[in-house]
Amino acid sequence: GAIVMDVLASNDGRKPHEKITRIRQLRPDMILLSGGIDGGTTKHVVELAEILAAANPKPRLGQNYKLPIIYAGNKKAVDKIKETLGDITDLDVTDNIRPVLERENLKPSRDKIHDLFMDAPIMPTPGAVGALIEMIAQKENISVVGVDIGGATTDIFSVFQKQFNRTVSANLGMSYSICNVLAEAKLDNVVRWVPFDIDEKELTNRIGNKMIRPTTVPQSLEELVIEQAIAREALRLSFIQHKSFAVNLKGVQKERTISDAFEQTDSGETLVDMKELDLLVGSGGVLSHAPRREQSARMLIDSFLPEGITQLAVDSIFMMPQLGVMANIEKEELSEEAKKAAFEVFEKDCLIHLGTCIAPTGKAKQNSVVLTAELTLKNGNQETHKIQFGELLRIEVPFEPVNVKLTPGKGLDIGSGKNEPIETTIYGGVVGIIFDGRGRPLDISKDPKQRIDDLKKWSDAVNEYPNLNQNSNS
Repeated sequence: GAIVMDVLASNDGRKPHEKITRIRQLRPDMILLSGGIDGGTTKHVVELAEILAAANPKPRLGQNYKLPIIYAGNKKAVDKIKETLGDITDLDVTDNIRPVLERENLKPSRDKIHDLFMDAPIMPTPGAVGALIEMIAQKENISVVGVDIGGATTDIFSVFQKQFNRTVSANLGMSYSICNVLAEAKLDNVVRWVPFDIDEKELTNRIGNKMIRPTTVPQSLEELVIEQAIAREALRLSFIQHKSFAVNLKGVQKERTISDAFEQTDSGETLVDMKELDLLVGSGGVLSHAPRREQSARMLIDSFLPEGITQLAVDSIFMMPQLGVMANIEKEELSEEAKKAAFEVFEKDCLIHLGTCIAPTGKAKQNSVVLTAELTLKNGNQETHKIQFGELLRIEVPFEPVNVKLTPGKGLDIGSGKNEPIETTIYGGVVGIIFDGRGRPLDISKDPKQRIDDLKKWSDAVNEYPNLNQNSNS
């Protein structure tokens, strides 16, 4: 979750006085110091510690506060590091990041960074939202993904196989970090969500204006569409990062060559399985305060690309952080009551059930039927719908149970295996039931006219931007 301001190394070509000057300029909130395998040479990491001591960086929180430094290097150097930095910094020692050349051990230092951040006297927003997401998963015994998209960061929380994971994408947000979203996603990926012709320079300028004036809200429908296009990319990129961190550790250490040891590879398979996902919850201004709930639903579907059957919801009044804190009051006499009250308020007053997304997966041919859905509504009425490849279909059904029989097209999967039908109960919501026959991964045409036609067709299907076509034509 950190914004890495700089990386200094013993062999980075900078002279000692340049490194000292750089550290003083940065004024970071935290420094991670590492180097050497356990039992190896201590020379280089001690040199770095001496440079830190000479720089004596002052934290932004004031003179009476010592800068936190985490040492996660050669354990043979611990005494020397304590001697050099112990008095002038708030030094924490944890396990070596690379105890032997063939193995990385990132978790202890990652946890220590997280602990220092969470030591604040007020529970930070990400911690509080995460607590509530974890509680939902435990109480309902389901797999959940939650997202909280803000001005500077996007936080993703997930519970799969009863394991909770949280990531903070520190430079992906909707105001202060909006230009970074453009830089990371690339212009083409933002433009692909815009259902009208727009000059690339104009789009870049509009995004830059949002960064300069972060508190402004869209003043026209076109500005809203552009903002929601960027939101899709911020959410998509954050989720990619989350999936790479939410992994199962492998039981046996894989033998690697020396060259392999320096590659940044995941330690196991990701826990995130979209076919297992039961509930996707969105929070943060662009999702919670979208003018139409259909827009929130589309942003969640397009960004996360849920597979199979997935409930969609948003935090309507952005109360998840406060309720998360309330649910974690430590006093025992309040704890269970607080948790119960927080959960009831969340379920009844905050959580807006958008509906259910149903998306078959697998390779499909143009003009083929990817799903046949037979619905029995609460009033007994029965409906049958055939969803074609490339189609979005919305059925308006309130938050009430609907019995469905879902039969995937040839070679496709709706959650129980290829060609296997499912009979189950799903729920509608303020948007309803959305059948997504566009395929996974979603392939958007690179031809501008075809792209615009497809985007307008999908928007019309869910009534996302009712006035967009007449605005574009006028």
